[in-house]
Amino acid sequence: MDTSNPAVFVNGELLHMHVGRRVRAVIQVIQSDNVGVTGKSTDGLQVVVKGILPSFALTNFVEVIGISDGDRSIRAEMWNNFGNTFDTDNYNQLCKLANGEFKHLFI
Repeated sequence: MDTSNPAVFVNGELLHMHVGRRVRAVIQVIQSDNVGVTGKSTDGLQVVVKGILPSFALTNFVEVIGISDGDRSIRAEMWNNFGNTFDTDNYNQLCKLANGEFKHLFI
């Protein structure tokens, strides 16, 4: 496993803290087209994902790994389907822990 460039767990609210850095987020897909994917982050905020688009059909929930482009925007490098049901509350708590007092455990 390559740990030289880790991706920080984020939700929509935390994206602005990591502009230019590699992040990973789970979103609920709202819309997908040739330009990008619009989704709802685990904290309920809208996130736009552009860049490399997946070559496979998306499930309801997807994980995207890429570079934070700013407030609620990610330039995708990698996509993973997470299925049609997902516990967004637990993931949102994970994001808070990974960016709070326990972030040393995650990076």
